[in-house]
Amino acid sequence: MTTVTCVEDMRQLYRRRVPRMFYDYAESGSYTESTFRRNETDFQSIQIRQRVGIDISDIDTSTRMAGAAAAIPAGFAPVGMLGIQNAGGEIKVARAARDFGVPFTLSTMSICSMEQVAEATGAPFWFQLYVVKDREFVRDLIQRAKAAKCSALVVTMDLSMLGQRHKDIKNQLSIRPNLRNLLNIATKPGWAYEMARTPYRSFGNVIGHAKGVDDLSSLLVWAAEMVDPALDWKDIEWIRKEWGGPIILKGIMDVEDARIAAELDIRTIVVSNHGGRQLDGAGSSIRWLPRIADAVGERVELMLDSGVRSGMDIFRARALGASGVLLGRAMVYALGAQGQAGVTTLLNILQKELRTTMGLAGKVNTQSIGRDDVIL
Repeated sequence: MTTVTCVEDMRQLYRRRVPRMFYDYAESGSYTESTFRRNETDFQSIQIRQRVGIDISDIDTSTRMAGAAAAIPAGFAPVGMLGIQNAGGEIKVARAARDFGVPFTLSTMSICSMEQVAEATGAPFWFQLYVVKDREFVRDLIQRAKAAKCSALVVTMDLSMLGQRHKDIKNQLSIRPNLRNLLNIATKPGWAYEMARTPYRSFGNVIGHAKGVDDLSSLLVWAAEMVDPALDWKDIEWIRKEWGGPIILKGIMDVEDARIAAELDIRTIVVSNHGGRQLDGAGSSIRWLPRIADAVGERVELMLDSGVRSGMDIFRARALGASGVLLGRAMVYALGAQGQAGVTTLLNILQKELRTTMGLAGKVNTQSIGRDDVIL
């Protein structure tokens, strides 16, 4: 394939380029994957009103998300192990985001460390925090994020218990692949060559920083034991005091939880079901967005992730109350397919799709997009 025109083209290229176990890691949901599929299909059921007779000669796709300027109402969600999808992946996505003008979020479970990303980009980014049992390690992450000049802390709320993903178990997903996975890697020479040459091969935010985690083997044990089922709203208050800067809560999927966050004076939340990777049978993020917006939209800035695959989807999310979206799988497709250039291509495609949608819907700026522009 030589011409890429949409996110689906990127997915097909990505599937051909990366080892199967890493493709399945990204392109999967928990248990029956009903929520994973619903995230995408529910977007398609929302109709966009077509308008005519409006001067659309000057369309502005820019906006602001959590205080950051954005060329389009989109940024990049935190995704673990980007550096395994493509060598140095976190740095490549961060650079593409910087150059295009959208926010980038680095995962706690990234391959490149926050210090490496900060040095390579010279630009502020958001850091995503997993709240694990070892609170001293959490405190250290927060202090390192301050030193790296991260501009916001994205706290993931929906990972106090892991949803089971059948594909990962069947593939025996591991940083140390088995014979079957090694044979599959042998069919991906481009990926293997880049991974052999990159200096970024470790989990830079964790190895050498978490107690007792000195290599990949000890990391796997630590990761299984550190998920904290005791995470509650008091921890958010503690994190706020430790951080002292903007906090974005990610993983809110209920009106009551959104109201609690608003009462705690949280200014930004991400309506997200973790891409359908946690609670199977939950509703889609886009269906819950307008309910949450009706409840707290005046007090809290809302963003959304899970299921976004086009500029039309960005328009739909904006119409239903989100300041913007965070791209997860679409970013992984583009990075895995074509590296940094692929991420830039993705952003250009989404901007073109959004601009066309806005024009045909009679909108010349993102601020004017509202609930009346879609039909549920």
